[in-house]
Amino acid sequence: MFKFAHNNLNVSDLPRSLKFYKDALNLSEVSRLEFEDFTLVYLADSFNSQHQLELQWFKNRQTPYDVGENFHIAFTVKNFDAAYEKHKNMNCICKDVKDLGIYFIKDPDGYLIEVLPENWGK
Repeated sequence: MFKFAHNNLNVSDLPRSLKFYKDALNLSEVSRLEFEDFTLVYLADSFNSQHQLELQWFKNRQTPYDVGENFHIAFTVKNFDAAYEKHKNMNCICKDVKDLGIYFIKDPDGYLIEVLPENWGK
């Protein structure tokens, strides 16, 4: 029996990423593990979801990550229009397919995040 635990994203600037995920998606730090060469920070939503986002920061990395073209994580939202306006004002929408009921934002390291209404596809 397997239970989904978290998604991991490698980030280049931990404080910048923490601020982005707090401002854009209201995710808060719930735990942190410090190691000599890297730090792991776990973020959770305000709904007490079992799933968490793990941000991994390698302290001495100097080059950007290749995040690929197809990978993304997704979040649902009750008030889709309000979320869209918030992200539009943050200037982080990178792919606007609102006519299909979704859009994508990009985090500071280039990871794609899909935003869709809570009842999308149902």
